[in-house]
Amino acid sequence: MSIGHTLLGLLEAGPRHGYDLKRAFDETFGHDRPLHYGQVYSTMSRLLKNGLVEVDGIEAGDGPERKRYAITEAGITDVQRWLATPQKPEAYLQSTLYTKVLLALLTRRDAAEILDIQRSEHLRSMRILTDRKRKGDLADQLICDNALFHLEADLRWLELTGARLDKLREAVTR
Repeated sequence: MSIGHTLLGLLEAGPRHGYDLKRAFDETFGHDRPLHYGQVYSTMSRLLKNGLVEVDGIEAGDGPERKRYAITEAGITDVQRWLATPQKPEAYLQSTLYTKVLLALLTRRDAAEILDIQRSEHLRSMRILTDRKRKGDLADQLICDNALFHLEADLRWLELTGARLDKLREAVTR
């Protein structure tokens, strides 16, 4: 996820302080991975330097001054370009799980056990996501569906690999 573009998109609704941006990001996108304040302010600093946002106002308070950021025309153009650019599909050709299976076979360990343990972990994650989906709003349901579909694909790979372990063992131990 491009945090910079996401924050720019949130600014299109109107100027906001860094704290407000963090809260909006966390509520909309960061359920599982909220932003750190430092990440928000370093991103805003970079966007400011690149001319994609501007300081719309500064408010004095008990603590440090609070800057209110606004998106610039260049920022709006940048968000539009980012939204219109297709996301490159991830091929997952360097999967950690694949590496573990091959290393287990190469070191004469039980690769089937690794697949079984991973299958159990995937199913556990799927139960959690399904429960979250059932309780969530439409946006949460959609992100859970995305994760569930990926986990289902992983489960299919686990089954296929389990069925081919003997042939794979022969191929890698030659």
